Amino acid sequence: MKVLSDSQKNLLMESIRDVPDFPKPGILFKDITTLLNNPQAYSLLMEHLASRYDSYELDYIAGIESRGFIFGAALAAKLGIGFVPVRKKGKLPSATIAEKYALEYGFDEVEIHIDAFNGKKGAKVLLIDDLIATGGTAAAAAKLIKDAEAECVEACFIINLKFLDGEAKLNELAPCYSVLEVV
Repeated sequence: MKVLSDSQKNLLMESIRDVPDFPKPGILFKDITTLLNNPQAYSLLMEHLASRYDSYELDYIAGIESRGFIFGAALAAKLGIGFVPVRKKGKLPSATIAEKYALEYGFDEVEIHIDAFNGKKGAKVLLIDDLIATGGTAAAAAKLIKDAEAECVEACFIINLKFLDGEAKLNELAPCYSVLEVV
């Protein structure tokens, strides 16, 4: 099932809860916890992603903290490949490389271990997260993959908030794929 039907996309979208004014007033938060506890929707999503990426000959999946861990680790297990966490600064226990990115007010930073890809230069990596908004975190993560001498072959998101145009920023670094789009 490399391509989802409209009814399958509707099932997935309907399993995602909207939470108004979270984490601050004016934000409509897309809560994927309701997708995760819906076995039909979660299974459909993971089967779709496994089908899409089984021919990519990936070496690793890199998941962005924290919801990217849920999808990335499960998909890596389905594909029989390694999983690499992309974490916020100070959360990884060994030597890391870091990338800063701009926030609305200030900066933040993400890291991966220096040896995240076991020294395999040119490792083929899929970057995954639950949602792309402005693209800052995802772009920083894609840069980290490149800095670690691996190749980000694609960035995958369950939801793309198209109106925030984060995909355009990330497309400069890697092609993007989104399962669902909110316009």
